[in-house]
Amino acid sequence: MHWASVLILVGVCGISLSQYDDQYEDIFWLQQYLRSQSSYSYSPYYEDEIPPYSSYSFEPAGSYVGEPVPEPPVSRECPQECECPPHFSFALYCDTRNLKYLPFVPARMKYAYFQNNQIVAIQDGAFDNATNLEWLALHGNQITSEKVGKKIFAKLKNLERLYLDHNNLTKMPHPLPQSLRELHLAYNQISKIPSNALEGLDNLTALYLSHNHIQEIGSNLKWLNSLILADLSYNQLTKVPGGLPSSLEQLYLEHNHINTVPDDYFKVSPKLLYVRMSHNSLTNEGLSSNAFNTSSILELDLSYNQLQKIPRVSTSLENFYLQGNKINEFTIKSFCSFVDIMNFSKLQVLRLDGNELRRNHMPPDAPLCLRWANVIDI
Repeated sequence: MHWASVLILVGVCGISLSQYDDQYEDIFWLQQYLRSQSSYSYSPYYEDEIPPYSSYSFEPAGSYVGEPVPEPPVSRECPQECECPPHFSFALYCDTRNLKYLPFVPARMKYAYFQNNQIVAIQDGAFDNATNLEWLALHGNQITSEKVGKKIFAKLKNLERLYLDHNNLTKMPHPLPQSLRELHLAYNQISKIPSNALEGLDNLTALYLSHNHIQEIGSNLKWLNSLILADLSYNQLTKVPGGLPSSLEQLYLEHNHINTVPDDYFKVSPKLLYVRMSHNSLTNEGLSSNAFNTSSILELDLSYNQLQKIPRVSTSLENFYLQGNKINEFTIKSFCSFVDIMNFSKLQVLRLDGNELRRNHMPPDAPLCLRWANVIDI
């Protein structure tokens, strides 16, 4: 009876182990990864993906109380150049090891980290054994477009995040899996975005293409139905993207050469909150009267352009940055079409310093229109 009781107890523990292993696997590898990072800090884009932390200790079914618990055989399958922590069996850590090649990736892996090495190529078949990858970090290497295998990423049907920033890419990787949710390609040498480069990426929510040499992006963003954030700053764009998705909330276009914005351009994106277009070549002649008069926008940065007048904006705007332009006139109708007790701007911060204005240029009804403003710099 004594041995039967022990076996029943151990069996129950074994069942519990199978229930909890998958649930807490992700939080374990994520905590280990964040602790190991010193030069690349990343917080998950989706907070609800992280299950609440808890710790459990179980003995596998079939072992006696007090016996040493052997490691599962799967944890021993790990390339010698890397680390596969036994408690994070789905994560492969090969970062910051002066690697010049991609080592073998075991089939069980969901998260693979190769950042901050000297890798120059992604050979054909590099991930054929690990098609269940969800996160793939290759940033901070020396990868060139000519040495990326054809359809290397398209085979990863579960891939959600791909980090290729800080490399030597001159072309967008293509094709990419439909499962992708975040694409990081900043700090490369990409100059052109083909019309089909982002085709089929219906789940993409964040696109990072800053610090490249992109001259035109065409209508590539328009069909990304889930896109929330698009960062195209520090490029060589002369035009705004040819259409925006309705899901967009954040658009970063600063440090380009954009000189025009079409009428009602932003109204196709009713969720748009933040627009940054500082350090461009915007003039009043290149702006339609309602280019920025969109009720959803809460923060608008048009600083360091060539504007001579304040563009008309919605009364819903809260933060407006216009410093470093050539503005010489304070027009209250830019903020309020008419002013009375019930009609006023919700603007809280207005930056007009570095222009050709003086405080005595403000009209007498400005305090009534801008009654919510905490900061007005002239």
